[in-house]
Amino acid sequence: MHEVLSRVFGYDSFRGQQRAIIDHVVGGGDALVLMPTGGGKSLCYQIPALVRDGVGVVVSPLIALMQDQVDALRDLGVRAGFLNSSQDHDERRLVEAEFLAGELDLLYLAPERLSVESTLALLDRGRISLFAIDEAHCVAQWGHDFRPDYLTLSMLHERWPSVPRIALTATATEATRAEIAHRLRLDDARQFVASFDRPNIQYRIVAKNEPRRQLLELLRTEHEGDSGIIYCLSRASTEKTADFLVSQGIDAIPYHAGLDAATRRANQARFLREDGLVVVATIAFGMGIDKPDVRFVAHLDLPKSVEGYYQETGRAGRDGLPSTAWLAYGLQDVVQLRRMIDTSEGDAAHRRRQSMHLDAMLALCETVECRRAQLLGYFGERSDDRCGNCDTCLTPAESVDGTIAAQKLLSAVYRLAHERRQKFGAGQAIDILLGRSTPKVRQHRHDELTVFGVGTELSEAEWRGVVRQLLAQRLLAVEGDYGTLVLTEYSHEVLGRRREVRLRREPERARPRQAARRADAAAELSPEAVPVFEHLRAWRARTAKEQEVPAYVVFHDATLRQVATDLPATPAELGRISGVGENKLAKYGESLLAALAELD
Repeated sequence: MHEVLSRVFGYDSFRGQQRAIIDHVVGGGDALVLMPTGGGKSLCYQIPALVRDGVGVVVSPLIALMQDQVDALRDLGVRAGFLNSSQDHDERRLVEAEFLAGELDLLYLAPERLSVESTLALLDRGRISLFAIDEAHCVAQWGHDFRPDYLTLSMLHERWPSVPRIALTATATEATRAEIAHRLRLDDARQFVASFDRPNIQYRIVAKNEPRRQLLELLRTEHEGDSGIIYCLSRASTEKTADFLVSQGIDAIPYHAGLDAATRRANQARFLREDGLVVVATIAFGMGIDKPDVRFVAHLDLPKSVEGYYQETGRAGRDGLPSTAWLAYGLQDVVQLRRMIDTSEGDAAHRRRQSMHLDAMLALCETVECRRAQLLGYFGERSDDRCGNCDTCLTPAESVDGTIAAQKLLSAVYRLAHERRQKFGAGQAIDILLGRSTPKVRQHRHDELTVFGVGTELSEAEWRGVVRQLLAQRLLAVEGDYGTLVLTEYSHEVLGRRREVRLRREPERARPRQAARRADAAAELSPEAVPVFEHLRAWRARTAKEQEVPAYVVFHDATLRQVATDLPATPAELGRISGVGENKLAKYGESLLAALAELD
């Protein structure tokens, strides 16, 4: 195990639970592994596949990424291949022949391939060392990315009972974990649960106020020239946001299911291979993205669940360097997602699950406590300390008694519904509370209501925050295509003065103390090492372009940082740098040392 870790991957020691997991699987045991993105999950099946006799079969939903995953392994000297629908007949026949001849260490398959009898027959004829089921949350109805093809994977144990299986995911609550174990017949498997904490990621959630302008400020002040992912709810929004960023001089491309397959592949390949590119995407993009230097993940729309949010933000900072997870969240997000749930396909239990996911996401957005502690608590991980690296720690919000404000708003909704038999959205209720004599107010004579003008102590933005929080606390609800406000069974407890309402008061707007934690790959390098690091990045970019592989396949930033600091002068010294394995030393060592010598 250690010999493979050092010789192939160039690392001196295992991290966290890696050694225990690998030892268990090498010994033939089944495992269910929960480990955050960037925690080193892939080594947990790659090393056992290299140590055990036979070929490790990796089930992954990421057809578009298999080529890059295999290229990265081959660059390490690992004999890897894949079978999926992107290959022609001759390419598949070659990989099948390599598998049968025992000339592969790892074979990647999409889950749908395992429902094809010819694939099962092929595996029967070879020698399999293990099955690895990556992105295992896809099997769970409780998860955020359910895929029916994963339900067939329970047959792996039935057909090959002596072959160990390892299922891996970065996100799973206790309920999701139990469902994964049940559906994959891993009830007796040993479970390894690492900490979900990603301390290098700074979590920030802001109220929407011209979100594209807010996003532009984030990029210009904190992430100029950085690679990042921006998530939007709709295809149209991804296109408009990408166009907006390009018009502002930022290199950005869209990614969504409405693009043709060739464009999606090209845009994904550009993102993986180019430095400083921003991709604006729906959640169709990103699962399993193995790009270590994503410096920020931004959401312009509210994610549907905490699991989805954690999975998506986890694509930032896989290299352990400081990164940002930023979310702009507004009243319309709540209205839209509630409506989507109410009109979604599926039975009442499915809609109830979706509603519970959304409630947890809203609680994370509205908390006045440490954002990271709330996030970890969702996954059953207790944290009593404030992290010091989220917005609620850096600029604490205040919890105030909002009962009177809630009563005024609920009273306005009540009087519209019961005195006038009318239903309106939040905008009309707020206009009434602020005493605005708009054409719609005059048309419906809402200026005659007793609540007209009783809410001038708050601004429109503050009232929208009250509406948002009452929706989050289920003291208000929305219905219909136009998002009209209606009371709930709990509203009358507030109107009847039987329930206190606590509301979050936003702190004075101030730029987070990000300067001291600049999300920059050159951060914490000595002044002398910074130009060396940048020179090595330029060398890496040229080398990657020549090899037609992503830059991180050559070397990660962390490895180049150590080279820039230690300044190795010989192959032996370079080989002692973390991340420089035997194959990479032979392939790139002479060129890298020559690049260093150029600086003398």
